[in-house]
Order: sequence, then C-alpha cells, then structure tokens
Amino acid sequence: MTGHQFGGDWTTEKLERVRKYLTAYMTIFKSNEKARKLRTIYVDAFAGTGYRTRGTTPNHQQLLPFPELTEPDAEAFLKGSARIALEVEPPFNQYVFIERDPARAKELERLKSDFPERKIKIIEQDANDYLKQWCDQIDWSQSRSIVFLDPYGMQVSWSLIEKLGETKAVDLWILFPLGAAVNRLLRRKGLPSDSWSDALTRIFGTDEWKNAFYSQETQITLFGAEEEHYVKEANFDVIGNFFVNRLKTVFHGVADNPLALYNSRNNPLYLLCFASANPKGAKTAIKIAQDILRK
Repeated sequence: MTGHQFGGDWTTEKLERVRKYLTAYMTIFKSNEKARKLRTIYVDAFAGTGYRTRGTTPNHQQLLPFPELTEPDAEAFLKGSARIALEVEPPFNQYVFIERDPARAKELERLKSDFPERKIKIIEQDANDYLKQWCDQIDWSQSRSIVFLDPYGMQVSWSLIEKLGETKAVDLWILFPLGAAVNRLLRRKGLPSDSWSDALTRIFGTDEWKNAFYSQETQITLFGAEEEHYVKEANFDVIGNFFVNRLKTVFHGVADNPLALYNSRNNPLYLLCFASANPKGAKTAIKIAQDILRK
C-alpha cells in the first residue's frame, strides 16, 4: 500500500488525485476521434455523505459505531468530491450524484445553479439499489463511466462492485473502509459475531476472509477435549491485499498500489483503490492511476 500521512491540507491532496485522473480521462476521450463519439458519465455514489454532522446516529448495518467515523478527519475526508468533478475540464456529458438522505440531496441541488452548463442528475435513493438498475439501463456500447464509491462505512455491497465490473465500461475509484470499519470488526480471538461476519461477507462477496485473516488453533480443555479457536493474524496490509485481489476477480485491471489514508493518530482509515472494467482501455487506465497513486 502507498501511505499518506494526514496533516495540513490532506483532504485537498486526496481529491487532487481523483481530479488528476478525471482530467486525464476526459482529455483522452476528447482527443481521440473514436472516443469522442462515446457518452461519458461521472457518478458519485455517496455524494452528500461528507456533510454528516458528528451527532448523526447511523444505521448499525451500514455505518459502524466506531470513533473513527465521527472524528473530524473522517468527516473532512469525504467532502468535496462532487464539486471537484464538476470543475474538471473537459467536462463529462453527464454527472450523477446519489444521496439517500433527503436533506443532503437537497443541498446537492445547489450544484445545478453553481454549474448551470453541466448536465447534473441528483438521485435520492440507496446507491446500491440505484446503481444496479443503472448498470442494466445504460447502453455500454455507446457509453463509458467513472464511478466514485466513497462510503462513510460499510454501505457498499460486493454485488454492486460485481455489477459494475460486468459493464466492461466502468472505471472505479473506491474508498475501502480498511481501518474505519473492517479491521475493527476482526476480533483478536474468535470470529466476529454473526451479524458482523455477515457484514464482512457482504462487502467482500465471500466468506473466505475467515481463512485469510484467521488461523485455527487447537486447545486442550481441562477435561482433555480438543477445542478449535480462531486467532486473528491479518494486519492492515493483509486486509488491503485481500480486497485488491477480490477486485481482480471482477475487473479487467486493478491498481496494485492503493493509497492508504491515515488519521491524525496515524491509524489507517481508508484505502483508495482503482479498478478498470474496460478490456481495451484497462492497460492505459491502470498505468495512469498507479502513477497518480504513487505521487
């Protein structure tokens, strides 16, 4: 993993990496005669989440009640991606911003007046549900898209990631909640509770994380019986690599150097990952993304 220590204007630097890719992406599309004929779409799947206040009470199945999710670092980290995308030149043909919270969605409507020349669509709906339908509705022979998934916790289901990969036309930037959620669920001794195990299986799309993150030890009880115990062995690198390898099962190309983003206490909150579903464009996309991630 590529590391980045929070401090100073780190939020701007994170968004700058995404902005650089958006600019490179659109420059290629506008300069290539064949690519110019394709419709370009930018999607921010949790566009208003960054405006949550520290007093917000989350749904326990989506946002985990950990300190990292309410500290200023986490809040600031998720601000500004929609505006950054709208400022990119050349512009996308369409911008889709998804936010299920009505108040946040209403705030996003202001972007239409701030950027009247952009074609902006605000969706007040669950991102997983909407994007799965969206993938089926778009004519991918005539369209290409960049999707930015920046969940505040563990909202993104693997079924959505799989659906995006199946398009063969989406470039994906995703914030994986490495330390903000996943690592916190992994108990040192014994597997997580059934509800948290189900949540981990939902975001990884497999229960193989159990074998990847835990070893089994045999202990003899006082009565001479043998008992199997799970012991956590995974560190942040192991968890991050497991997710990157999962992306490789559904995307044509995946950047091998995701960017780890740390909070002010030097604990990793998120892993900024990139994947490309387009067989023809993946090689170039990965080269650009990996260069941006390592800078």
